[in-house]
Amino acid sequence: MPYLILALAIFTEVTATMLLKASNGWEKLAYGYLAVFCYAISGMLFAYVLKHMGIGIAYAIWSGMGIALITAASVIFWKQTFDFYAVLGIMLIISGTLLITSKSAVVFQ
Repeated sequence: MPYLILALAIFTEVTATMLLKASNGWEKLAYGYLAVFCYAISGMLFAYVLKHMGIGIAYAIWSGMGIALITAASVIFWKQTFDFYAVLGIMLIISGTLLITSKSAVVFQ
């Protein structure tokens, strides 16, 4: 269950970041306010996860998957491009996250 809640927290955080970009520096207030709401939901979900999972592991997953998903979403929604090194970096982040979650003995408290 903590992994499902963590996935929801990551999804809402990624959504919030994309909405913040869509707000265009708070020129479009609705997107900005929705981003703040999503960040708040994400934070509450992450706080719940931390009751059941070690902070180091939870944060590694949170940040690693967040970076990978934001990068992918920026390509899809904002037509941003990245080079070979960015792709390699994302692959390393995902590989490291998978390694930590599948082999580390400190996942759960």
